[in-house]
Amino acid sequence: MPIPRILLEQIKQIIPPLNGTLHKGQSGRVGVLGGALDYTGAPFFAAMSALRFGADLSHVICSPTAAGAIKSFSPDLIVHPMLREDSSPADVKPELNSLLSRLHVLIIGPGLGREPYMQNFAKLALTLARERGMFLVLDADALLLVGKELDLIKGYRRAVLTPNVVEFTRLSENVGVDPSTPPDKRAEVISRELGGVAILQKGAKDIIAIDTTGESADTKKSLLKDEPKEKTKEVVEVDVEGGLKRCGGQGDILSGAVGTFLAFGKCYEDGAFGDGKIAASRMPLLAAVAGSIVTRHTSRRAFQKQGRGLVTQDMLGEIGTSFSEVFGEDSQGGDRGKL
Repeated sequence: MPIPRILLEQIKQIIPPLNGTLHKGQSGRVGVLGGALDYTGAPFFAAMSALRFGADLSHVICSPTAAGAIKSFSPDLIVHPMLREDSSPADVKPELNSLLSRLHVLIIGPGLGREPYMQNFAKLALTLARERGMFLVLDADALLLVGKELDLIKGYRRAVLTPNVVEFTRLSENVGVDPSTPPDKRAEVISRELGGVAILQKGAKDIIAIDTTGESADTKKSLLKDEPKEKTKEVVEVDVEGGLKRCGGQGDILSGAVGTFLAFGKCYEDGAFGDGKIAASRMPLLAAVAGSIVTRHTSRRAFQKQGRGLVTQDMLGEIGTSFSEVFGEDSQGGDRGKL
C-alpha cells in the first residue's frame, strides 16, 4: 500500500535543512532512558541511530553499571549515569528534570529492563516529561510499565508506542481489546482506548494508528496548543520491503528513528526552521511513518550486503544513504560530496 503523498511531503517539511542556517541543537536533542547491567547495546543503538538520522546531540540516561560500556562504544554519545540502584526517584528528580529541560524528545525503554529501581526511574521520567509537554517514544520494557498503569500515558497525544509482536499482544490484553477484533484493526483500538496515543505496531508490515474518537481522549492531557476539536482517526500501513533477517536491536534503531523525527518536529514547532503550517498534533504520526519507512529501507540495504551474518551494527552505516534514497538527496545537503 503506497504511503499517501501528502504525508511524505509533510515529513520532508519537518526535516531540518542542511544549508548552514541552523546552530548546534536546532536539528534535535534526543534523550534515551535505559541501560542497566545486562543491557548496554539497546540504548547505544537507539541513541547512536538518532545521530545517524541527523540529530545534533544524543544523550543516554542510564545506570552506572551500563555507563562504562556505553561510553566505550562511541565518544559521540553523552552518557549520564544517574540511575543508581541505591538512589530513590526523589534523589534523581532534580538532575533528571534539569536534563529533560534541554531535550526535544525522550525515548524510554531501550535496555531499561524490569528491575524495580529502573522501572521506578522510567515512571519518574515519563511523569516529568508529560509535565513538560515533551514528545515521547515508549519501547521495550517501558511498554510493560504503561501496560500495568495505563493512566501514565492515557490521553497524552505527544507519545508514540512501538510494540513488537509479543509486546503488542500483551498491550492488547492490558487495554482489553476484544480477541475477535481483526488483527489489522487492533492498533487503532488500542490508540482509541488510550485516548489517541500513536501506536506503531511492528510486523511484516508496520501499522501506525491514531484514533481520538474514544472517551479517553482528554485534550487537556495532551498539551497540544492546536489540538483539533473534532475527533480524528488515521491509520497508515508501511509495507516497504525490509531485510529478511530480523536481528535483535533493529527495534532500537526504529525507536531512535521515531525519536529523531519527533525532535525534528519539535524544532519545527519552535520555529527553528520551516513555515510553521504543519500542526504539532501531526508530529507523532509523521515521525512514526518516517521512522518506519527509513528503518525498513536501512534493514534491506544492510541485509543485501551482509545476508545471514547481519547484525544491528551493520545497519548504522546504511542509515544516511537510506535517508537520501527515501527523502531525496536534498535532505542530506545535496552536493555535500562535491568539492
